[in-house]
Amino acid sequence: MPDPERSTPAAPPSNPDELSGEDLETWSALATVLEWLPAALDSQLQRDAGLTHFEYGVLYALAGAPERTLRMSVLAGYANSSLSRLSRAATRLESRKWLHRAPDPSDGRYTLATLTDLGAQKLDQATPGHVDTVRRLVLDPLTHAQTRQLREASRRITRAIRDEEGWQPPPSPAPQPE
Repeated sequence: MPDPERSTPAAPPSNPDELSGEDLETWSALATVLEWLPAALDSQLQRDAGLTHFEYGVLYALAGAPERTLRMSVLAGYANSSLSRLSRAATRLESRKWLHRAPDPSDGRYTLATLTDLGAQKLDQATPGHVDTVRRLVLDPLTHAQTRQLREASRRITRAIRDEEGWQPPPSPAPQPE
């Protein structure tokens, strides 16, 4: 069945190395979202909770982990982050007593990050405003069908990125156990 949103095929670009027509419009729209949405999420979380979106994600991941604890390397994988970026964020969160780091008792070469009670309270305090912002900026403007399409399109793009030959998460400056 043809896609009603794309009833006519995009005109081939005059130069195959350039995007044009609907392809350019689609890419431009997505690129704009990729630039504007993170800033909007950061702005709300900074204003209302003193957190970046990345820090919120770290607290959120720990809240869902068994015993609210993950190895830093696992957490970095969840966040698609280098260990050094995660370590800087963990230092900020630890200074606020929202996270605690300690050597892994089962293998001292690794470091465990644990969400503290204060961190769980901070996450609970930050979540309603964050959810409201996500709903207002992303979910509410879309119909139910568009929300499903966005979810599927996002999953397909993520799979393509992960399946891309040679793609790896951002490396740490010096590969070593944390």
